[in-house]
Amino acid sequence: MSSKVLRRLSLSAAAVLLLSGCAVSEKAPDREEESDALTFCAWNGYENFLELAAQNCPDIELEFSNYAGANRTGYSWVQMRADDIPDIFITSQILDEDLAEERLVDLSSYDFLNGFSTSILDQVAIDGGVYLLPVTNVLYGIYYNQTLMEENNWEVPADFAELETLCAQIRQSGMTPGLIGTHLTGNTFSAVFNLAKTGWLTTPAGVNWEQDFLNGDASAAGHWEETMDYVQKYLDIGMFCTDPEDRINPELILDEMGNRRAMFCTMVQSVNITELPNGDKLGMMPYIGEDGSKNIYMYSPSSYIGISSRLTEPGNEKKLENAVRLLALLYSPEGQEAFLNEETPCVLSVLESADIGEDSMIYDAHEALREGRAFPMTYVHWENVLSDMGQAYKDWFRGEGGMDGAGCIARMDELQQGVLHNTEVIDFSESTGDFTLEETAALVGKALGSAVDADAVLLPVGGEYKKGVDLRYGITGKLYVGKINAEVLSTLLPAFDGEYAAAEMTGGQISELARAGFEQAGDHDPSPYLLVTRGDKELEEDQTYRVAFLMQGYTEEAAEAYGIRPEKGSLRTFLRKWLEEQKTVSPGGNPWE
Repeated sequence: MSSKVLRRLSLSAAAVLLLSGCAVSEKAPDREEESDALTFCAWNGYENFLELAAQNCPDIELEFSNYAGANRTGYSWVQMRADDIPDIFITSQILDEDLAEERLVDLSSYDFLNGFSTSILDQVAIDGGVYLLPVTNVLYGIYYNQTLMEENNWEVPADFAELETLCAQIRQSGMTPGLIGTHLTGNTFSAVFNLAKTGWLTTPAGVNWEQDFLNGDASAAGHWEETMDYVQKYLDIGMFCTDPEDRINPELILDEMGNRRAMFCTMVQSVNITELPNGDKLGMMPYIGEDGSKNIYMYSPSSYIGISSRLTEPGNEKKLENAVRLLALLYSPEGQEAFLNEETPCVLSVLESADIGEDSMIYDAHEALREGRAFPMTYVHWENVLSDMGQAYKDWFRGEGGMDGAGCIARMDELQQGVLHNTEVIDFSESTGDFTLEETAALVGKALGSAVDADAVLLPVGGEYKKGVDLRYGITGKLYVGKINAEVLSTLLPAFDGEYAAAEMTGGQISELARAGFEQAGDHDPSPYLLVTRGDKELEEDQTYRVAFLMQGYTEEAAEAYGIRPEKGSLRTFLRKWLEEQKTVSPGGNPWE
């Protein structure tokens, strides 16, 4: 790491003193008036920190944006590419290092970096600068029933031979040795890659292979055979038994482990409990390598935070000072504590001084992180193939489709080469201009209305930020100029999919409901509805029309009053098909006839 990162110049004494006497006010954005307010994207998990900031900074004003769609991480980088990020930028992955360097402030000279270990700073350094810092780290391993292990005088195995012996004893007791979450194929993808990291994938040769593979200069064949043989051993001893019901991860743990039907559970999810419903204590152990010399945990930042480079422009000096003060507070011991509570037992402070008790579920994982036995979760740059690779592994684990380890290797090569050589399939439409939020909602409304043969569509649209209210059943993300692929499409969608709703209503009733808005929170402060009509026609007061709604984009009272009924149908599918047919879209074009 360069000396630029390591010198860490101090903040001014005045700025430091202000941290001890500072209330953050909340205000909706007003783009027509220039102010010293900082724009800040409302991000899950920051609530306690914002309360702490409100107690410590009376002169800092925040303007919140409130994206609550299906792909928060994707949307943060869509905004980054469009140069439309908030002053305080938050994301869960560093997807584009070059863009981060271009759009964000280099934080390497600020005093609050003193609390970080050099190893963490090395991991986020970009050409010697630091542009995005991890807020906290989430630790991952294999969950197990610690109480049951202790009752049977069983110990966490040190190598595969001990794991094999233990699994045989568990089977003899009538239990399933280990379950793997299959509700999301990311679980099976990570399970295979994490076992590879107990061996060759974390060596210099493995790191080079990953980069070459993603660039199309290497294949999985000839490199992954030994890993797949090891995965098969996990299958043979019963460590990767699949759930035929594909239940979500928390349900799998609570039912199968809580009722003592399974000892281990492998999944990529941090739990919010340390004790199972029956009172048994939950533990976490590493992925066990074959000879035990490389038993590893995984980690990933809960999110990253940075500052827009706009704040370095003349006239923004006060904003930059306030942004730095917020980050200095966040990376103080008190600021880190705001992210840690009883419901975050797998979350760890990023400060080097962080310490946890030996009875903590993640104590060994914490020690592993300090000792270099924990590795970043594989995700970045694998987004286009991760799900399909995970599906191949899932088929293998279930014995479906004739899939095996060799077939998975071939599928890995096929998928990656397909992504690299079929960009026309990836980019299925194009936006010729930047859309406003209302124009984006109108586009979604046209796609929904066309697909379900409606005359009109009512969509909740994100307006002013309301504390504690996420408009998860509305449109909160904008479409920007450029190519449209599955990633971009996902950023336009509400958080939930699988249904829409329809009703027969008169023009007067539709207009009345549109004026009333969507009162999601029951606080008599509704979000606005956008009314989209076929051909942009005015609705006749007494004429009856078929009107469509987003999934749960209406209240129970409205459903009862107007006979709104849910229907099966995916908005994601509707929107993609419509965009493919349009080929290009523009804010003022693409009429719905």
